[in-house]
Amino acid sequence: MTAAATAAWSTRRVGAGAAVVVVGDAGLDVVVRADELPPPGGDARARITVGPGGAGANTAAWLAACGARPTLVARVGADAAADRLRAELTAGGVRCAFATDAAPTCQVVVLVDPTGQRTMLADRSAAAHLAPADLPASFDGAVHLHLSGYVLLDPSSRPAGRAALAAARAAGLSTSVDPQAAALLADPRDFLADIAGVDLLLPSAAELAALGGEDVLAAVRAVAVTDGPAGATWLDRSTRVHVPAGRVAVADSTGAGDAFDAGLLTARLAGAGPEEALRSGVAAAARAVGRLGARP
Repeated sequence: MTAAATAAWSTRRVGAGAAVVVVGDAGLDVVVRADELPPPGGDARARITVGPGGAGANTAAWLAACGARPTLVARVGADAAADRLRAELTAGGVRCAFATDAAPTCQVVVLVDPTGQRTMLADRSAAAHLAPADLPASFDGAVHLHLSGYVLLDPSSRPAGRAALAAARAAGLSTSVDPQAAALLADPRDFLADIAGVDLLLPSAAELAALGGEDVLAAVRAVAVTDGPAGATWLDRSTRVHVPAGRVAVADSTGAGDAFDAGLLTARLAGAGPEEALRSGVAAAARAVGRLGARP
């Protein structure tokens, strides 16, 4: 890690309205809510809605809602879905830096059970073709880069994720990565190599376990791990802080991790310490799970 990048995270206090670059997916969520999921070959009635999604886009939208100034770098199709996403994100305060692909915009089928827990079936499509050339030539005054792990977990977009982190470090930005999917971390060695030197890793408890637990601190400077109703914990080489989650009725857990990331990053970039930043992240996640859909 460069000395400039270290300073950006540990000493720079940018106040409210930090400019943050998010690199990740923008897509549509096809959300299916059923009282019970049928067995293979069976049938069930369900309530189905189509709304905006994509982990990168969700995080950017929550960053804007928390007071930051996000730019979302993503690859989308030349279709009505992309037009809708661009319009909704822009209206919510997100600057869209979209590249256009011949493939359709990313779509994700989200199965939500009666407890609000979700299972996802993703077709990244255009998002899987994100390339280093899609990244901005400069970061236009940004102080932080957040990367959605889906970019690194797909071989076709992995070079873009690696290039984004390298460019951010060279420009003196602080960096964060959300691994996003424990099931896709069966062999974490490449992922750990890609995130070496990152300032903050933002995994779920399952993702942290898949990456080797607290040994991941050999690769990154700090970890803020979420564990659903148990709350969240900050870990670095000298600090361990835990913040419990408050009681909240869970309507839909989709996007909760993305909201947590945004709440924590906004507070941290404004000068908050680990505990205050965790509380901000937990509060944003509570807002997310208390409503339907992944956006604020």
